[in-house]
Amino acid sequence: MRTLPNSTYPPHSACLVMATFWQRAARLGLDIAFAPMGPEGAMDIFDSTLPLAPIAGIVSDQPSKTTVLSGHAVIAAIEAAVAATLDGGCRTLVTAPTHKIVLYQVCFRHPGHTEFLAALCAGSGKAKLSVMMLVHSRLRAVPVTIHIPIRDAPGLLSQRLIVDTVRVVAHDLRQRFSIANSQIAVTRLNPHAGEGGTIGHKDLEIVGPAVAQLQFEGYEVTGPLPADTLFYPTHWAQYDAVVAMYHDQALIQIKTVALEDAVNVTLALLIVRTSPDYDIAFDLAGIRQASPNSFLAAIAMADVMTANQ
Repeated sequence: MRTLPNSTYPPHSACLVMATFWQRAARLGLDIAFAPMGPEGAMDIFDSTLPLAPIAGIVSDQPSKTTVLSGHAVIAAIEAAVAATLDGGCRTLVTAPTHKIVLYQVCFRHPGHTEFLAALCAGSGKAKLSVMMLVHSRLRAVPVTIHIPIRDAPGLLSQRLIVDTVRVVAHDLRQRFSIANSQIAVTRLNPHAGEGGTIGHKDLEIVGPAVAQLQFEGYEVTGPLPADTLFYPTHWAQYDAVVAMYHDQALIQIKTVALEDAVNVTLALLIVRTSPDYDIAFDLAGIRQASPNSFLAAIAMADVMTANQ
């Protein structure tokens, strides 16, 4: 990992970064040495110190406290990390959970982290469809609609969106996970597929035709299937991924069985990006009680995914 050659960081930003991390380590009673990354990268100092990239706008260590300055710092950190990975200075990107409320206070224009990463990878061009997949072992769940109010999900569903999402999933399963002929299940939106239209028409008019189109294109896709039974372990095990219609339909299932071990993977990016599957936990900030398992799993999965490139 290395800093970008045309860095515009202020000279004192490295000191601010190290001061913040030093304060947190001291608070937690951890003996960790920190050092700023130099132009030659981080690998030459990684054995003895934790290398830090300088970021403008870092604020003092205050667990669970957010400010406008910290919002700017988070955005700057994500932008710098994506740029370094696109530039080839980093092999992969592993992100921590972000507090989106403070980002919205500094004019963050994206529904979530996933969409922001897609826009950064696109540069000045049009961002590709951003797809979020939660992974634990062979369990992989993908929501078609992501960070939107549940009332808006049915209206945003379309045959094209479902088809495009499955195409991305199949492509990245092949490219990132070495699964050549993936078996993908697609859930129904409504209970009992809408009971023949008596409690909804989306499954008949949108989801079913999307599955039929994908099958015509040669994809190994099954559906639409009822989510309340599809996620039973022996049923789920038949598929390499499950594509669900909305956020909680996909994520509740995998977090039920692997909350502390699952990994969030962003598909369709030019880079490999993973993160823990859980959100921020301010009640656990700075007291050494949060589990690191999902973050460690995200690092391990990023390593595997880049090895498959």
